[in-house]
Amino acid sequence: MKELTQAINTHLEAEFHASHSYLSMSIWLREKDLAGFAEYMLNKSNEERGHASRMIDYLLDCDEQVILPTIQSPQRSWDSTQALFDQVLVMEKAVTASINRLYTLAEADGERSASAMLDWFVEEQIQEEAEARFVLQRLRLAGDNSAALLLLDQQFLDGTALASVKRAASRYRGGGGGGAA
Repeated sequence: MKELTQAINTHLEAEFHASHSYLSMSIWLREKDLAGFAEYMLNKSNEERGHASRMIDYLLDCDEQVILPTIQSPQRSWDSTQALFDQVLVMEKAVTASINRLYTLAEADGERSASAMLDWFVEEQIQEEAEARFVLQRLRLAGDNSAALLLLDQQFLDGTALASVKRAASRYRGGGGGGAA
């Protein structure tokens, strides 16, 4: 399992980098008085840290070594909210690719416990990418219309912006509570 352990430790960098980046995005959005988007990105930051913790727990439960990565300072500003969410989608796709690599390694090594642990991440990444695409589509529709951007921000603040995406994820996940953990 050593190659898989090394790969999981490498993947931790992607999760922690996403967490730091999303925190930076939250700060930038808050500075722009987009409280709904800022809150959403702060929650995403905490989620990504939770994803890393989940993998750390797996390594510890399997009596494998955890190597915490050094994380570079993330980008600090964006040209627009849409540019910020363009980056979110790129990052989520990179995390998905990394998880797919881990899954391939786990299957090749016959590590059923790792495959079972990664099943959750595969489903989670479907949700993460769907959310990012949905937000980008809404931002493209809003275009340069400040009122539309503020309305979308308010929908994030009151929790209604992603309701349809979360319902779809709930159906995909078997009708349970759905949503990202």
